[in-house]
Amino acid sequence: MQQRNSSLVALILGIILPFLFSCTKESIITSPDAGIFISADTVHFDTLFTTVRSITQSFKIFNTNDQKLKLSEVRLAGGTNTAFRININGKPGPAVTDIEIEANDSIYIFVNTQVPENQQALPFVVRDSIRVAWNGNERWVQLDTWGKNARFLRNRRISGNQTWTKDLPYVILGGLYIDSNATLNIEPGTKVYLHADAPIIVDGSIRANGAMAEEDHIIFSSDRLDEPYSNFPGSWPGIYFRSNSNNNQINYTEIRNGYQGIIAEGPGKNGLPKLVINQCILDNIYDAALLAINSSIEANNSLVSNSGKNIQIIYGGNYRFTHCTIAAYSTRYILHKDPAVLISNAAKIDNTLVTAPLQVNFLNSIVWGEGGSTIENEVAIQQEGNLPYQVSFSHSIWKMTTVPSIISTVNTTVADPLFEETGGENQRYIFKLKEGSPAIDKGLATSISTDLEGKPRNAGAPDAGAYERQ
Repeated sequence: MQQRNSSLVALILGIILPFLFSCTKESIITSPDAGIFISADTVHFDTLFTTVRSITQSFKIFNTNDQKLKLSEVRLAGGTNTAFRININGKPGPAVTDIEIEANDSIYIFVNTQVPENQQALPFVVRDSIRVAWNGNERWVQLDTWGKNARFLRNRRISGNQTWTKDLPYVILGGLYIDSNATLNIEPGTKVYLHADAPIIVDGSIRANGAMAEEDHIIFSSDRLDEPYSNFPGSWPGIYFRSNSNNNQINYTEIRNGYQGIIAEGPGKNGLPKLVINQCILDNIYDAALLAINSSIEANNSLVSNSGKNIQIIYGGNYRFTHCTIAAYSTRYILHKDPAVLISNAAKIDNTLVTAPLQVNFLNSIVWGEGGSTIENEVAIQQEGNLPYQVSFSHSIWKMTTVPSIISTVNTTVADPLFEETGGENQRYIFKLKEGSPAIDKGLATSISTDLEGKPRNAGAPDAGAYERQ
């Protein structure tokens, strides 16, 4: 009898205990001591242009208890009168109530923002917060972003002379077209940001007159300033100087993150270069940073770096590069697999090979690619036909294991220029010269008295490349 009773008790316990345990798990904890964990105390957005929607960020709220927990409210403090928007586990804000989180489980909170316009010229901060309430407790998650006002131009055509100033940045949507009789003058410090669908097409002229101080540089770059997009190459199409374009000059200007940087087609007029580039930086371009098609370009004290194809010269033309650094290294986004410079007097037009006279001179310059690269010759040469063809490198440093006989060289050597930083874990690229660089005092004296940063050149024997070591 006793054994039978024991078996009955065991059976009853076997039925009741799981039920009781299940009830404990399924019941909602109401104690004010019930804790939660929030994966972020602040959600920060990088600088955004007004009226442009940000990326969506998220954080998680964890129920760290062995019982279900109910959040009485998750609420955006600014309600509907705020630049921020939230979504709580699939439900749109600004507030959601009675949100149940299973034991030892979590939910997502999604946040994005669109900064409204105001009258401020300088960047301004926009803030709000999210209240999380449960069991008489509350926690706050802070939200902030920097907003920037801008002049927004969509599918804009410039038909006469126009001047852009630095008061507010320009954001180009859909493209910018400069008529054949028009000139766009750009003053020091002006910033131009371009959308993914926005090329600059020039049949007239651009005169970009930046100045030496960094804050006075003119910038052409993508309109995405938020991470990770701010460093993506190929984010806008590029600047295209078409065959009718003439009398273009770009000084102290940075062109970054485009699919292409500059395309120049056709020669200049009256024996003058189609484009003059002084103290400029072309960097992080997905395809060609500088593509010249039977054109004429003069470039001085300029850096062309870390692009898919740094410089491509095709179908002849007339070019002079003085104190330029052309550096090609693989980055997180671009693999260095093509020579830094391609020079050709030919092109295929409608499947027909055509040629034109070619003259290219590099003086006091550096053409180099990363060590260990499969690219042994950073200058690739192509010649077709018997038209005049002249390519020279003088007082320069380059990476070339085999020098074609059609290239003329004077005091040009193969030697690592010893740049200060070329990638590494921090992905920092500084193409200034280290102490002991073979490029120091390598150059021939010219009329160029300063370097890319405006520092004085050694009058007798300047350094090769865009930077003079002080």
